[in-house]
Amino acid sequence: MKPHKTYRYRVVDVFTTEPLEGNPLAVFPDAADLSTDLMQKITRELNLSETVFLVPPTRPECAAKLRIFTPGEEIDFAGHPTIGTAYILRDEGIVSKETERFIIEENVGPITISVDPGPSPKLWLTTPAIRSEGISDKKTAAAVLGLKESEVLDFAPETLNAGGNPTLLVPIADRESVDRISFDTSAWKRFKSEHPGPACIFAFAPTPDGAYSRMFAPDYGVWEDPATGSSTGPLAAYMMKHHLVSSKAGTTFHSEQGAKMGRRSILHVRIHGESGSDGIAVGGHVTPVIEGTMRL
Repeated sequence: MKPHKTYRYRVVDVFTTEPLEGNPLAVFPDAADLSTDLMQKITRELNLSETVFLVPPTRPECAAKLRIFTPGEEIDFAGHPTIGTAYILRDEGIVSKETERFIIEENVGPITISVDPGPSPKLWLTTPAIRSEGISDKKTAAAVLGLKESEVLDFAPETLNAGGNPTLLVPIADRESVDRISFDTSAWKRFKSEHPGPACIFAFAPTPDGAYSRMFAPDYGVWEDPATGSSTGPLAAYMMKHHLVSSKAGTTFHSEQGAKMGRRSILHVRIHGESGSDGIAVGGHVTPVIEGTMRL
């Protein structure tokens, strides 16, 4: 029998200042000797929406490289793992707490992190380039969400992709309709027969503060996600396109997500440049909750 080895890990709740709210994330700060297969098995064992394994960067300008896994597969980029790991890098001293801007490496490439300092710092990522992957019809989107077609606003649902995570954005009439969503697996399978490849569906209602949101990602092994940073940049782009929020440089708003799950998350957005021409930043707070070891 080979000897066991222990691996230290931490769990933080992302996009919240309250323990046991937000989106939980596990981070293994020293995972250089773990195989890809073992990383995937650990992620399934923990059964969170994502787990991050820190390995040495391949780019000299980057503080660390993140390998991000869902229970279903490794992914190239994700928002709440980026924000949560940025917190861990500062808290572990890998990045100085005096540093207000640094770069991390993900499979998608370098991601810039900025920090609003203070007793409870707010951390921000710069969303990768966003591209459109097509328009869908309201009837199909409503069927997937278990809603009436009349509960979908009169803007075409659209799939936007930032960093390799295609997101079908669906505008909903009000918060109450968002809370009534009952995801229809059969309707999703019919949609996927015409739109192959992994994707998620992000439903939101415009609010005075921004948006009230829910996201479903069964293709990634995540039934419903409490907070989805990689979809929030595309959400901002979609809302600006349809004049649901201002596209002026300096615009800020937030998306409230996960409330229906009992994991209320607040994802903040900053628009840099007109219509995000200088980037869309997504940020939030992080709350540490667990420190542990895994014996393998």
